[in-house]
Amino acid sequence: MSQHRYVAEIVWTGNRGAGTANYRAYGREHEVRIAGKPPLLGSADPAFRGDASRHNPEDLLLVALSACHLLWYLHLCAEAGVVVMAYEDPAEGRMVLESDGGGRFVEVTLRPRVTLASGSDMAAQEKALALHAEAHARCFIARSVNFPVRHEPEVT
Repeated sequence: MSQHRYVAEIVWTGNRGAGTANYRAYGREHEVRIAGKPPLLGSADPAFRGDASRHNPEDLLLVALSACHLLWYLHLCAEAGVVVMAYEDPAEGRMVLESDGGGRFVEVTLRPRVTLASGSDMAAQEKALALHAEAHARCFIARSVNFPVRHEPEVT
């Protein structure tokens, strides 16, 4: 078994002068810094006093699931001889808030829309659909979460 290590730094940039003197006194802005990559500007979801123009942790979890599926799917298609020309995924996640103020994701639905090379036959289309299940089974992120990740793929 091999291991991979990932390092990221998060720096809070939302101190408006009074720190966390009260709930409304501070901003939720932060930067995610990863060596050799541009910073990612983050905040809380606007529902939690965050900046809507920045990425929030919930967005990033959804994107991580979608991107992981995409990358595995493209890999598997290339190995299987299925030629993908375009891929879009308008993914959606559902989170519930608990009575203690915490929350959790209860499901994510990926909706990959895959366009195959012109001339792809029905067998290629069927294989393209079937490879979504294998991509899900191999996705590092999907294997790490404790809620269902559903798939509603389309192949044209």
